[in-house]
Amino acid sequence: MSQTTTKPDLQAVADAIRSNDRFIVVAHENPDGDALGSMLAMSLALQGLGRDVVMYLSGAAPTPGEYSFLDLSRVHRDLPVDLAERVLIAVDCANERRIGPEPTPIDGAKLVVNVDHHHDNSAFGAVNLIVADASSTAEIVRDVLRQLDVPLTPEIAAALYVGLVTDTGRFQYTNTTPKSLRLAAELVEAGADVHGIFRHVYETVQFAKLKLLARALERAQLFEGGRLIVSYLLRDDFGDVGAEEPYSEGIIDYLRAVEGSEMVALIREPPRNEGPARRISLRSSHDEVDVSAIARASGGGGHRQAAGFSSERTIGEIIDFIRREFVLATQGDGAAPES
Repeated sequence: MSQTTTKPDLQAVADAIRSNDRFIVVAHENPDGDALGSMLAMSLALQGLGRDVVMYLSGAAPTPGEYSFLDLSRVHRDLPVDLAERVLIAVDCANERRIGPEPTPIDGAKLVVNVDHHHDNSAFGAVNLIVADASSTAEIVRDVLRQLDVPLTPEIAAALYVGLVTDTGRFQYTNTTPKSLRLAAELVEAGADVHGIFRHVYETVQFAKLKLLARALERAQLFEGGRLIVSYLLRDDFGDVGAEEPYSEGIIDYLRAVEGSEMVALIREPPRNEGPARRISLRSSHDEVDVSAIARASGGGGHRQAAGFSSERTIGEIIDFIRREFVLATQGDGAAPES
């Protein structure tokens, strides 16, 4: 797997785009800022090249409200009938399962192009551009657009900036690099409104989300002397406070800020119409704790410091699993396969 954006990788993606006219751009389910920003930027670039492009997200859950200022009105929740005639470009998807339900859209697409920065990406595309040391998928998308000679419009710059600023934690996470900071400057010069994006993403919080946060904080538990923090949200919590499932986005970061924490986990029960599997988000504050390895032990994946998985086990059983894997990880033994 490539650790840098090499010209042959970029050329393969550029060739696929130049030689085709119809596309579907997809991101992972329950998308975050990087997924949405990368998907929108890629779609706007393709439109600028005169291509026919559709954006697709699986599931019925609305996108998080903090990203409502982005032009996502043309996102489809159903696959187009002409999928077999379209090249599928997946952005920020570590594996095909994250794109959507079975059968996944990649089964019917004309060609699959995979653009991502997760180090455990399964390389599911016919063309794969995987840059594990990139700060964000948005950073890689910028390299693709440069290869295609696509100019940075203010709209594209804003979408890329959303992906960049959210995946670097406002340029505070360890994945912040000189390249990502130079890209931020370039995007601002191209018209990205730094203050406007900050206000929308970080200072436009629904009251229901605050009430949901309160429940997660109330249930937070300390383990291993405070080095591990786990909380959970029940299905009824969302209805009780009038919150949608995406409102839980970002709550885990409040747990990670606790002094002395090395790893935090948030367990969420999904809406009743989305099956029994609970969704678990993991974050670590130290490189020594690779939460992606813990997630993979239960069929998930992600980054070293941010990962997730799903499980049909009870909340108590999930907490026991997380505690056991945390102890193994901090002892240097790595995560053991789930029994």
